[in-house]
Amino acid sequence: MAGIRTTKASPSLLYMVKQVELVVRSRLDELVRPSGITALQYTALTVLERHDGLSAAQLARDSFVTAQSIADLVRSLEGRGLVRRERNPRNRRELLILLTEEGRTLLARYEGPVRELEERMVGDLTAHQGEQFRLALSKAWQALS
Repeated sequence: MAGIRTTKASPSLLYMVKQVELVVRSRLDELVRPSGITALQYTALTVLERHDGLSAAQLARDSFVTAQSIADLVRSLEGRGLVRRERNPRNRRELLILLTEEGRTLLARYEGPVRELEERMVGDLTAHQGEQFRLALSKAWQALS
């Protein structure tokens, strides 16, 4: 068909979000590897830093891992002394996962480098665009949750 121009379609937003997630996880893995933890373990620790004393199911949901994966993840973090488990005083059958001082120390050590990674990600945005980006991501997450 002469005269008709075809253009490549832009990638879908879902594809672009996944690409950002994959590169963030890769960079975060590189960053925390010297401490012997993974990006997923780091994420779980940051969740506990914000909401200490979660059940395994809550931690799995907030850390974006399956309930099956969280058991191994918590066992590994507990073995490293980064988290501890204790019985829930309101429900003795439930174990709560808590951040230890060692876990807090590890998070403090990576606070600056992780902030630099975030700043690199949005470095070409103005401060206003960065806030709009954060708001848009939050709204997108809420819409699908």
